[in-house]
Amino acid sequence: MNIIELTGVTKSYARGDEELQILKGITLHIAKGDFVAIIGPSGSGKSTLMNTIGLLDIPTSGTYSLDGVSTVKMSDNGLAELRNRKIGFIFQQFNLLPRLSAIENVELPMIYAGITAKQRREQAQRMLEKLGMGQRGHHKPSELSGGQQQRVAIARALAISPSLILADEPTGALDSKTGIEVLELIQELNQQGNTIVLITHDNHIADHAKRVVTLRDGEIIKDVRNQVMPVSTADEVVTI
Repeated sequence: MNIIELTGVTKSYARGDEELQILKGITLHIAKGDFVAIIGPSGSGKSTLMNTIGLLDIPTSGTYSLDGVSTVKMSDNGLAELRNRKIGFIFQQFNLLPRLSAIENVELPMIYAGITAKQRREQAQRMLEKLGMGQRGHHKPSELSGGQQQRVAIARALAISPSLILADEPTGALDSKTGIEVLELIQELNQQGNTIVLITHDNHIADHAKRVVTLRDGEIIKDVRNQVMPVSTADEVVTI
């Protein structure tokens, strides 16, 4: 079963008297449990496609169904509710709130989902422990390393048990050794059944996905299955 079904999706923006077309008839179906990298150079449309998949923007034309739910005629509130229930986001810059502790940051999407305070705290603690951050729950982001902050961000993305994890350049703000560990973690999440869509400009990162979709000038020019590469050998794993 497909979790993502984009059909004939276009996206245009007005620029003065001109219309700038960013996406040009994108048709993309992604099955549940897959790990897909979307890759392309700057200006290829991958960020616009990510925003469309993430329900942060709506297509100019075409259709999009997420986990069997058509988004075409949804209101802004309806899109926000569906996004909060179905999608966990992992960002390059972590996007943690600096005044909140790690565990409070993980709780945020559950607040929007209407989960009780007791349940939120218990679930947030479970997610942090799952990611090796159980003892760091009361630390502020400024007290954590980059890799630790990304682990908290991943815990936050997983907190609502989303149907889809959408990762935007998740290793881009990390040093290479820490990036290896985070990429390994994303592979492990996929092996546990999570659907991953990863946006990147880096072919080396894309090589670790099961499927690579290449964009250029707003169109899909290549869509191939990968022979998935291991991120590193056991002796290269670095503890964050």
